[in-house]
Amino acid sequence: MKHRPWIKAALVAGNLACAAAASASAAAAAPAPTAHRIGFDKYSFQIDGKRVYLWSGEVHPYRLPSPGLWPDIFQKMKAAGFNTASIYFSWGYHSPREGQYDFSGVRDLDRLLDDARDAGIYVIARPGPYINAEVDSGGFPLWLTEKPVKNRSPDPAYLKLADQWMTQIDRILARHQLSDGRGTVIAYQVENEYYNGSPAGRAYMQHLEDKARADGITVPLVGNHNATFVSGKGAVEVSGWDYYPQGFDCSHPSQWKPAPDMAEHRFAGEPLFTAEFQGGAFDPWGGPGYARCAQLISDRFANVFYKQNIAAGATAQNFYMLFGGTSWGWQAIPQNYTSYDYGAAITESRQFDPKYYEDKRIGYFLHAATPITKTDAMAPGRLDNPRLVDRARINPDTGTQFHLVHQGDSTASAVEQTHLALSLKEGAFEVPQQAGTAITVDGREGKLLVADAMLGATRMVYSTSELMTDATIGDRDIAVLYGRRGTDGETLLGFAARPKVTVLSGQVTQHWGKNGLRLDYRHDGLARVLVEGGPRPLLLLLGDDQATERVWRQDTPRGPVLLLGSHLLRSARYDGSTLALTGDGDSDAHAELFAAGAAAVRWNGQPLAVARTASDGLALTLPVPQPVVLPALDHWTRRAGAPEIARGFDDAKWRVANLTTTRSVTRPGTLPVLFADDYGFHTGNTWYRGHFTVDARHAAPTGLRLKVMSGGNGGAYSVWLNGHFLGSVTRNDVGSFGFPAGMIVPGDNVVSVLTVDMGHEEDYDSTGENRTARGIVSAEPLGADARAITWRLQGAIADEDPQRGPYNFGGLYGERQGWPLHPGPAADWQPATLPSADATPGVTWYRASVPLDLPRGQDTSLGLQIKDAPGRHYRATIFVNGWQMGNYIADLGPQHRFPIPDGVIDPHGNNDITIAVWKTDASPGGLGTVSLVDFGSYTSPVDVDTVR
Repeated sequence: MKHRPWIKAALVAGNLACAAAASASAAAAAPAPTAHRIGFDKYSFQIDGKRVYLWSGEVHPYRLPSPGLWPDIFQKMKAAGFNTASIYFSWGYHSPREGQYDFSGVRDLDRLLDDARDAGIYVIARPGPYINAEVDSGGFPLWLTEKPVKNRSPDPAYLKLADQWMTQIDRILARHQLSDGRGTVIAYQVENEYYNGSPAGRAYMQHLEDKARADGITVPLVGNHNATFVSGKGAVEVSGWDYYPQGFDCSHPSQWKPAPDMAEHRFAGEPLFTAEFQGGAFDPWGGPGYARCAQLISDRFANVFYKQNIAAGATAQNFYMLFGGTSWGWQAIPQNYTSYDYGAAITESRQFDPKYYEDKRIGYFLHAATPITKTDAMAPGRLDNPRLVDRARINPDTGTQFHLVHQGDSTASAVEQTHLALSLKEGAFEVPQQAGTAITVDGREGKLLVADAMLGATRMVYSTSELMTDATIGDRDIAVLYGRRGTDGETLLGFAARPKVTVLSGQVTQHWGKNGLRLDYRHDGLARVLVEGGPRPLLLLLGDDQATERVWRQDTPRGPVLLLGSHLLRSARYDGSTLALTGDGDSDAHAELFAAGAAAVRWNGQPLAVARTASDGLALTLPVPQPVVLPALDHWTRRAGAPEIARGFDDAKWRVANLTTTRSVTRPGTLPVLFADDYGFHTGNTWYRGHFTVDARHAAPTGLRLKVMSGGNGGAYSVWLNGHFLGSVTRNDVGSFGFPAGMIVPGDNVVSVLTVDMGHEEDYDSTGENRTARGIVSAEPLGADARAITWRLQGAIADEDPQRGPYNFGGLYGERQGWPLHPGPAADWQPATLPSADATPGVTWYRASVPLDLPRGQDTSLGLQIKDAPGRHYRATIFVNGWQMGNYIADLGPQHRFPIPDGVIDPHGNNDITIAVWKTDASPGGLGTVSLVDFGSYTSPVDVDTVR
């Protein structure tokens, strides 16, 4: 693992200049790229005249600060049948201050888009300028909080700033367009969830579209504006839908809402495009946790809702999120905590939720069943169960039929059975034909059945199993059909003469009749049937849904490759007669490979012994992972971290609060203005120190009434007088703090107030919500003769760490001193044990160094876990090797586990864990027990450079 040095911005700029020169030289020598035509009609998108189903998932690079892991996510998407990624690009993530832009290191978008290309993933680019996305200010830069502009409007002052961002991001996107042959950007979304169809709103949209075209964007312009910009000024070329039909109530994951009929939302001449459809749900501070969100938007949800979209005619679907990641640093909005797992198919720790496998089954089907890209609605088949319905479509060119048999009430949970009457080229059928069997539809399930279709060179009249994939490999066809475990399956294949049938494994019976060969079976494990007698032999793999989890497909220039087994197949590449595979292995070493012309096989670079199987595949024994033993975190040190509390602390260099006007949309309760953003402090904690003099001429205040706005339920502030703790307030409440006479001293007295900015509001409705105040809104001294208090404040220091960017640090003393990066002399840190019994309110820093030497050749996903006894009242900000990877609130939750991506944590080196603990009361009990956790470890080619 290579360690990249921490470098200053000037050196970054120099390296970028050298890289640009090298790139230009290489481009001069390289062959001209091949341009591609991207088009569409009422059925689907097309590339060079070939129809394509866009099966897309949302990924955010700013939520994975380890570029070495970007290929991992794209490869996992591709392995699940996805061919497209929808990507938001956050303006604020790349612009630490007005006029400055950073696309280096963890912000290297050229690298990101190249990784997507190399994985075979198209990209729908979503550059905003507003993205929402549950990210601070909706993706607007922090410095925009100081600009009194009308966001998301034709306000010239706003457009001037937005155009600066569009110029920067568009020039990157333009050089990665599929239309120019230089990348895989296939579409460009204009704005985001913008529903203002007024003349001003249309003028704004038209401005952004004209700007994109002027910047060299040539791919189709699309939107997720729910019919607002279908025609007229500001219209996009393909208007998509933004739809979260299940909502976000993760506390009641079993309560479903009906599936929508997206066929009602078609636009003339355009494919039906669900530009942002629900793939999970966000969870708030104090919520039930993302495990419950994964139950709400589960594999059953994907089965029912995504198939219903297919049956409605959708040929472009994007799911938000497919991989949510982490809102590291202070990127989260006030309502959300650090994790953005979202209950997505790929978890925050890069593991597979059961929904991943359902997405894969559907994605493989869409790849194999190419007639699905051009279908019209047709009359449904008759069912003999009134509680079930059939939604049918037909390809007008091939006659292939698609029948979605599902519950009439999509929220129903009862198991139902039915027979389906079909009118096909071979005649009329009531299926299944086998006596005593039926099509079984489980509760919250849809069966997407195919009829009058080709499995390679063999005609499939119908099947009551669902098609996962089919491929021509060598001189034969292989097809995978599946159903829920324990249900009956029946497949009718059309042959002119009776074929030879060999049941290689499993229980399958055959029946020959005038309409062809009928196979009857039960979905249980994976049965294998070889059918010979048609133009090419057909190997049928008849599985249950669990068996399909270990079916992997990769396409190569020499044809498809199928692997049965392993945790993941990432890639397949022929090198002569050697097939080089990369993938991840788990404890089950058995696998079977189907690949043409593979005399030898390599797995992650290592040769494998092969042997022929009864199915004429290759039996493989894959490496299995070694056990992972994590060290205990039991060598902690600590140091005090809030000298600002003390009366004698020197705050002479702090900002003097002297503003009488504000750019905020919040009205100050008292003057001067004390809003942190107005003084340039935009992230994390901000300290205030208020001075007042007591002498013969100046009476002491009897107290102080404060109103502080932190944002959301995770807010808090604490107050001290001359070093004595007065109390804390959580949320955004008003607090009154009496000044005990014994705490007042002659001369200068100091009130110290510690606040936190939990993130800025998004500006969904263009009302300036991102400029809602953070920090002290009003500070009213109490007492009839109270003298005014003069205030100074200090927050995060800008540009303290350009590598990690503007969201990483707040304004705690230890952050301003750089302790997460440079802890200073060891003598300043005293031994500590956890859990802490500390009862002192304030800030304490804890630090531990942990060397790791995890098994090489494995991808091990690590994280930190905090466990507490009930009743502790503190907040913790977690740094790993200088990267702020979590905010924890002991008495609010729900997050206790914090995944740390490889690259941020070094599995083969020393790691510094630094935690700032803000204790908000005087009860015993500070930081709880902290430990490392293993989310999953697999043999893997993933090897990530560190990013510190």
